[in-house]
Amino acid sequence: MSRHPLSRRKLLSSGGLALGALTMPAVLHAQSLPEYETEAPAETVRRNVMGFTQHHWQDHFSNLRRGAILCDTQSRAVHFWSEDESTYLAYPSSVPMTEEFTRRGMTEVTLKRHMPTWIPTPNMRERDPSLPERVEGGDPKNPMGTRAMNLSWQYYRVHGIDNPAKVGRRASNGCFGLMNAHVEELYELVQVGTQVRVI
Repeated sequence: MSRHPLSRRKLLSSGGLALGALTMPAVLHAQSLPEYETEAPAETVRRNVMGFTQHHWQDHFSNLRRGAILCDTQSRAVHFWSEDESTYLAYPSSVPMTEEFTRRGMTEVTLKRHMPTWIPTPNMRERDPSLPERVEGGDPKNPMGTRAMNLSWQYYRVHGIDNPAKVGRRASNGCFGLMNAHVEELYELVQVGTQVRVI
């Protein structure tokens, strides 16, 4: 019997392979990565414990006009459905650190930014005055990575990430951070006006 390797794109976009945690556990769990903690001893390694929850768009949206993004704070994943239902993708993500930084409900993509410049919010600078005033796009230390999609809520975004160890963790000030390769793929599918729900 010959084996045919499946690419991640084929696997994730296949209508016949719904992302159910019981059927494809290797695909549905984030890779184990060292925890990003500046104060932890070098020998301390913790694992990301995160699994996808399967979602159906009908449970969260009344339609798929301009596509839909679901940001799941519990399973730490971002889901996308295309308007014509031909594409369903799910990506592991970082999520807000605490409830204080978490906003839930309906919003939409209002701006797409390629190689975005990062400017800390006033609250972030108040909490940590040592933060730089800005980090230009393309800088590997840019917390927004290579792409950003602004939401209608001020300062909230779905964007790339500067440190892959943050993915699958409570590590953000309210945004959802994806691996840069993932956010680049999603960026090409999303349009201004794509509806977004955070749960």
